[in-house]
Amino acid sequence: MSDISQINQAIMADPQNQTYTAQGIAPLFAAPTTARINIVGQAPGLKAEQSRLYWNDLSGDRLREWLGIDRECFYHSGLFAIIPMDFYYPGKGKSGDLPPRKGFAEKWHPQILANLPNIELTILIGQYAQKYYLPDNKLNVTETVRHYREFAPQFLPLVHPSPRNQIWQAKNPWFKQEVVPYLQQRVNAILDR
Repeated sequence: MSDISQINQAIMADPQNQTYTAQGIAPLFAAPTTARINIVGQAPGLKAEQSRLYWNDLSGDRLREWLGIDRECFYHSGLFAIIPMDFYYPGKGKSGDLPPRKGFAEKWHPQILANLPNIELTILIGQYAQKYYLPDNKLNVTETVRHYREFAPQFLPLVHPSPRNQIWQAKNPWFKQEVVPYLQQRVNAILDR
């Protein structure tokens, strides 16, 4: 497929997504051709899907804090692509949201990324993004994030910025001391070009 609007239409027409399309729910992702940084998370949360604005919650606030940018830059600069592992809210599970659907990223990410020639950094948030984009990596999320330099400069793995991860951050002070400053420096260098 040649452009993002055609891909978007194909996603909506895909039988896998008909339940959402029938309810008037469009896929939630952003892929400006000017993007330099791609953020790959799990899937939109319910609040994001309802507001039609990805990362529009406390997790998004923390993510922008980690990136060292404000909402204006995040949403309106054209420098960020947001391409989650699934473009629809997957529903509620026993301990949080359900995982993204299998095969979804494999079907749509390559087509979308073919339209984004300027991506310099892909930020991988959580296990699903990390497993897909780092298929040879056998480390768990904590160890993957701890070894972030091994995946640079193309990828930067992160934990989810959810407020639920406060305990994890308290147990892993190296994340805020080392990874967040590296992330901010990298983002700043890319955006300043």
